[in-house]
Amino acid sequence: MHRLTNQVRPYAWGARTAIPRLLGADPDGTPQAELWLGAHHGAPSTAHCEDGPRPLPRLIADDPHRVLGHGTAERFGARLPFLLKFLAAEAPLSLQVHPDATRARAGFDAEERAGIPLDAPHRNYRDPHHKPELLLALEPFEALCGFREPAATGAELRGLTCELAVLLRADLAVPDTHAALRAALTRLLTLPDGSRERLLDEFVAEWSASGPRGTHGDIVADLAVRYPGDPGAVASLLLNRVTLGPGQALFLPAGNLHAYLQGTAVEVMASSDNVLRAGLTAKHVDAPELLDVVDFSVLPIPYARSGLLEGRREFRPAAPEFALHEIGPGRVAAHLPGEGPTVVLALHGRVELVAEVGQGLTLERGESVFVQADSGPIKVEGHGHVVAATVGSH
Repeated sequence: MHRLTNQVRPYAWGARTAIPRLLGADPDGTPQAELWLGAHHGAPSTAHCEDGPRPLPRLIADDPHRVLGHGTAERFGARLPFLLKFLAAEAPLSLQVHPDATRARAGFDAEERAGIPLDAPHRNYRDPHHKPELLLALEPFEALCGFREPAATGAELRGLTCELAVLLRADLAVPDTHAALRAALTRLLTLPDGSRERLLDEFVAEWSASGPRGTHGDIVADLAVRYPGDPGAVASLLLNRVTLGPGQALFLPAGNLHAYLQGTAVEVMASSDNVLRAGLTAKHVDAPELLDVVDFSVLPIPYARSGLLEGRREFRPAAPEFALHEIGPGRVAAHLPGEGPTVVLALHGRVELVAEVGQGLTLERGESVFVQADSGPIKVEGHGHVVAATVGSH
């Protein structure tokens, strides 16, 4: 087992106190959005080994079969296939979607051949992997997630007379739901430069003046203030509004258009940073690419189910790269599987980790550890709240 030092991503939407509070540090007044725990090249963790600190990717590359286990190394190569994050959103994240594995590989290879630098602002694919993700709320958490029935959005637009509302109602009235949603989102993402600002301003003004409208009444105006001239504010009407309570989770596969609005949570995902944005951002938006990736199906809200096993809650969604385990809060006595590498983060309290092979250690709030596959199963005891990421099922 190796203690970890992890990197904080200071995105503009981040909260100012949640991550410092987790880490026992004084807030510096700047937004701190995500704490990354893993080996992704964008912000790799550092493992503290007996011979000194070592970047986690290097630790893995030096002996992948011992560190990851033979099964994981054979399935995914010499890389940690998952990434664990602590997420603290004070403002909405971008409206976004993630590609499937085939699209990610093809897009990455094409941008490599084109010579686009990995850190170029207009780059779409920063690695060749897909990015399914699971989010576990730690407090009430607001999100927009997946398409709702076009008729529900159309009903909320009823009575509005501005040009954009009339056009969107016509799009959403198309009998085929896929075609209706595609038409509405395409319209919003391809508004002409010469009239975009006017169309959006007129819509937001009439929407705000018309009083409360369904589940999305306050969202449009709030997003429009935060992101003036951004069609994502109106596009939010196409999506389900979701409020998660602590302990509830979402699983977002490829193609699911979503935006996190506010709250703290833990995320685990395939180790990728591939994000295609539709709005609510100052970053690059590639509308044609995004429209090819989005799944325009109307589906139930993708709540993730958990099971109880050996003293822990276990989430094993349909993603081979990862599973998420929650232990506590409260007095705990649990076991983590020893089938591959594990990353453990203590959210509260103090727990003892005891490995089947090797020595144990103590974790307190904000501390984390990387457990090699050759350590075997891990016993977790104490009083606290712990999350752990492991490799998913075959």
